[in-house]
Amino acid sequence: MSAIIDKLLPTSLVGSYPQPDWLIDREILRSRFPPRVRATELWRVDAAHLQEAQDDATLLAIRAQENAGLDIITDGEIRRESYSNRFATALEGVNINDPGTALDRSGHPNPVPRIDGEIRRKHPVVVRDLEFLKAHTDRPVKMTVPGPYTMSQQAQNDFYETGAELSMAYAAAVNEEIKDLFAAGADFVQIDEPYMQARPDAAREYGLAALNRALEAVTGTTAVHICFGYAAIIHERPEGYSFLPEFHDCGCNQLSIETAQSGLDCKVLETLPDKTIILGVIDLADMVVETPEQVAGRIRRAFDYKDPSRIIVAPDCGMKYLPRDVAAAKLAAMVKGAAIVRDELAGRKPRRKGG
Repeated sequence: MSAIIDKLLPTSLVGSYPQPDWLIDREILRSRFPPRVRATELWRVDAAHLQEAQDDATLLAIRAQENAGLDIITDGEIRRESYSNRFATALEGVNINDPGTALDRSGHPNPVPRIDGEIRRKHPVVVRDLEFLKAHTDRPVKMTVPGPYTMSQQAQNDFYETGAELSMAYAAAVNEEIKDLFAAGADFVQIDEPYMQARPDAAREYGLAALNRALEAVTGTTAVHICFGYAAIIHERPEGYSFLPEFHDCGCNQLSIETAQSGLDCKVLETLPDKTIILGVIDLADMVVETPEQVAGRIRRAFDYKDPSRIIVAPDCGMKYLPRDVAAAKLAAMVKGAAIVRDELAGRKPRRKGG
């Protein structure tokens, strides 16, 4: 883990924080699958004032994280209609005016970008978001970008011969964005790859290679987030991941996983001895706020398989769909739970089993 964090069990969001009701129509947001094409109808603010409103809401998200006591701060992904579409629709070769259709991870058809040309990054997409974040917090910061494999699964491919070629084209664009983010001062950059869990066979065939291409020659601290889908959208959780030990061969430094809602058996962490784990310990399907003691218990169960010095504490996934008051309370409980375990570990040598 980066030397900029010297605290044991540092805390962070996975990425997103709830957007205010005055900014986005949260009822429409909850009633549909996460948009893959642009969904400007979600915004309550006129386009002429939208950037200013998003900046104001981002400040609120930054302050909420600081007030809760988080050690690593994100911009809350406040400017995004979904975790992936802000980046995916900003690329050349992507037809957003005449979209295609692809099945979502739930098996339902969803409008998606239609690929009708060569994928290229025209300009930095979220670097300005990072610069705004850094200007308004003095804590370490993390930015997130969608993964090349996941974007390839969220598109209708009318140009490339294979999904592997499409994934590699996305990977080159993601690689450029990550390098620009680190050049602009990001402390951590996270790649979101939920479709590696949803569609593991193709992930093994070419998705991991595309992810490693996205990480090629990147020198900063990188993370990959893999999840079971937003709890507000995907209600059933398997007991374990269908794609996780394979990340042993990934060039990322950190891996973000869910353990709270699924009750994941943390023994799987033995297969990832070289990765710092961003440990999901907040259940985003339950509106009841965890007690700090519950959070502490979820953290401790990883210690038989991962040294505490290689754990970052986080929610299971993005908090985008939670009510803001619930999200704030859950973050506060998470920070207090981490503090309980940190105090327990003080004065004695942490266990070393499993990395």
